Amino acid sequence: MSETEAVPVTVYTREDCSLCVVARETIEETAADLGVAIDLDMVDVDEDPALAEEYGERVPYVLVDGHPAFKYEIDERDLRLKLLAAS
Repeated sequence: MSETEAVPVTVYTREDCSLCVVARETIEETAADLGVAIDLDMVDVDEDPALAEEYGERVPYVLVDGHPAFKYEIDERDLRLKLLAAS
């Protein structure tokens, strides 16, 4: 991936998910700290029956550069490594 391309980050979430709020903040702050551009896509699983069935209560579920990365909580050190590797 070139330096000008943003790293795609997808977070499967749902309404009233406090861990999802923390995940979003951690992703945004870590990317900013690293100077890595991200394309953050927050996907509400309850808006799609197939996603609701697939992920259920397992949110937040995070993909970094299309690859499964985290479930429930984000390890900031691992996130840094994944963002740098994908940028």
